[in-house]
Amino acid sequence: MSEFSIKEKKILSKHFSNTDGDVFAIITPKQVDRGALMSRYSRTNKSMRRIFLDEFLKNKTRGEEFYNRVLLEYGDDSVAELGEAQIAIEGLSNIAVKKIEDRRIGLSYLEKSSRYVAWNKKEKGKYRFYRDSEIMKSRFADMYEETCNFSFDVYSKNIEPMINYVREKYSIEKYSFKDSTDGKEKLFSKLKNDGDVKSANMIYKGSTKAKALDILRGLLPASTLTNVGITGNGRAFEYLLTVLGSSQLKEERDLASKIKKELDTTIKSFVRRADDKYGKAFQNYLNDIKNKSKSITLKEIKSKPIIGEMTNLVDYELEKIAMDKIITSIFYEQSPSTSYQNILQQVKKISKEKKIKIINEFVKLRTNRRHRPSRAFENIYYTFDLCNNFGMFRDLHRHRALTLERQLLTTDHGYNIPNEIKILGFEKDFKDSMNKTKETFEKIRRKYPEQGQYVVNFAYNYPYFMKFNLREACHLIELRTVPQGHADYRKVAQQMFKQISKVHPNLSKIMKFVDLKEYDLERFESEKRIEAKRKKLKK
Repeated sequence: MSEFSIKEKKILSKHFSNTDGDVFAIITPKQVDRGALMSRYSRTNKSMRRIFLDEFLKNKTRGEEFYNRVLLEYGDDSVAELGEAQIAIEGLSNIAVKKIEDRRIGLSYLEKSSRYVAWNKKEKGKYRFYRDSEIMKSRFADMYEETCNFSFDVYSKNIEPMINYVREKYSIEKYSFKDSTDGKEKLFSKLKNDGDVKSANMIYKGSTKAKALDILRGLLPASTLTNVGITGNGRAFEYLLTVLGSSQLKEERDLASKIKKELDTTIKSFVRRADDKYGKAFQNYLNDIKNKSKSITLKEIKSKPIIGEMTNLVDYELEKIAMDKIITSIFYEQSPSTSYQNILQQVKKISKEKKIKIINEFVKLRTNRRHRPSRAFENIYYTFDLCNNFGMFRDLHRHRALTLERQLLTTDHGYNIPNEIKILGFEKDFKDSMNKTKETFEKIRRKYPEQGQYVVNFAYNYPYFMKFNLREACHLIELRTVPQGHADYRKVAQQMFKQISKVHPNLSKIMKFVDLKEYDLERFESEKRIEAKRKKLKK
C-alpha cells in the first residue's frame, strides 16, 4: 500500500514528480525548501515526501529556519550546495567575466561568442565598452575613450571587407554539400534542389562570417562588454561573491553587490554569509594573500618580460616513472585486497615491453573522443608555460579541471598580426591601434595598474601557466584540435601534443583523436552538421 493518502498524494504531486516511486524529482518551486529538504533528509528516518508533509507544508519558513540552524550551529557548508540558481549578467567587461570564470567548481558558464556575434553595435551613439569610474574621473579619461573608440572603429569598418575577402578566397564553388535527393556530397554548382541550395548558403555564410570575425577579434579591447549566464549552487556563488567583493576593481565589487541582490530573491539563505562578518573576514584574507605574495615576489624575483608567443612544456616526469604510476593505478581497482605500495613494487619489475603493451590495450578501447581514459591516467601531470594572445586565452580559460595561474593583462609581451589583415591592406590601421593602446596603457598603469587592463586589445600576448594530468590532456588537446576550433588555439593544442609525445612517446598514444591538420574554413564541417540536425528537427 502507498505511504500516502489520496489527499496527501494530491498535495505531493505539486511538489514531487511522482508520489509512489523509489526515484523522484523535487519540483517544489522554493529553492530553500529543496535544499533544506535534502539536508533534513540526511538526519531522519522519514521518507523525503513525508518530511515535506509533516515539517514543511504548513510552516512557510521551515526551509530557511532549518538551513540557518544547520549552517550556523553545525557549520555544514556542503548544505549550501543544495540550493541552485541561474543568473544572467549583461554588460560586463572581458576583465570581469574572466574573474568570474576563474571559479572552477560549482558554477557553469555560457558567454557571448566573439566568432558568431559582431561586437560593433553602438548604444546611444557609443561603442559598448566599460568605462571605469576611476579612469573616467582621472586625467586619462579622454585618452582612454579615444583609444578604445579607435580600436572599435578599425574593427567595425573592416567587418564587411573581411567577410568579402574570406568569401572571395574560399569560394562556395570549392565546397561540397549534401544533396537531399540521393544523400551524396556534391559541389555547390551541382545542387538542383532549392532547399539544398538554401541550406548550402546558410552553411557557407555562417562559416565564412565566423572566420572573418575570428581574424578581427584581436582588435577588441578587454573593456568590450559581454554577457554571461551562470548556473551554480549556493556555496559556489557565495565564494564568487567573496572574491568579487575583495577585488581592486570597482566593476567587480559592484557586480558582487548586484549578484547578491538578485540571488537574495532565489537562494538568499545559501549566500547570506557573503557580505556578513564571515564574508568580510574572508575578503580580508584573500587580500592578505595577494599582498603577501606581491611583497615577497618583489623582493625575490627580477622581472624579464616574454616577447612573442610561447608554448613550453616545463615540468613532467620521466616516462618510466609515469608509466609505473598509471599501471599501478590500473591494477589497483581490480586487485585482491592489497596496498598501492605492494602493487607498485611488482609493477616496477614488469618489463618495459609488457608495460607498453598494457598501455596499448587501453589505447585500443578508445573508439571516439568522448571515451575518456580511466582515472588511472590522472596520476601524471604536465605544466605548460604559455604566452599567447588574450583572445585565445579566453578559450583555453574555459578548461577548469586543471590548475591555471595568470598575471595582469599588459602590452609588455607584444602582439601578432593575422596574415589576412596584411593581405587585405589594413596592417597600418591595426598597428596604429596596437601602438595607441600601448601608449595609453603605459600612462594609465603607473597609477592604475589593474584598471589599465581594460584598454589592452585581445591581440596582445598574455602569460599564464597550465598544469593538468594526462586524462585532462586527452580532453583539452583533442577538443581544441577539432576542425571547427579557432586557428590560434588549435596551433597551441597541437604544440602541446607534440611536446608531450616527445617526452612520453608511449603514454601519449592514449590521445588518439588529436587532429594535426590545418583547415581553410574551420567552422565549415560543423555548420554542415548543425544544418543537418536543423533539417531533421523540421521533419
